Amino acid sequence: MDWRASLESLRDTLPEGEEPAAEPSAVKGPKKDRLDIILDRKGRKGKVATIVAGFTVGDDEVAAVAATLKQKLGVGGSSRGGEILIQGDKRSQASDALVAMGYKVRII
Repeated sequence: MDWRASLESLRDTLPEGEEPAAEPSAVKGPKKDRLDIILDRKGRKGKVATIVAGFTVGDDEVAAVAATLKQKLGVGGSSRGGEILIQGDKRSQASDALVAMGYKVRII
């Protein structure tokens, strides 16, 4: 007897199950955090950097947002520890881009 015949014989012996009900999700899509945009000069030899902080999602998602943000602004940067660092003073442009992505933003 091959495996298909074995499974077919089990089909009749298994009890009928209920169809799982789709649970209504209270949150539609990922939760969008309120992000703080900060201008920082410390430790960069006088050069400025824009820091986006306040993410509560995983580092992979932060890295994806950072890649999109850097591409839209045309600048370099990085993402580490739940923060995005953008080279230069790009507070207003970063704010506009993040609002377009659906985030709430506060410039500090």
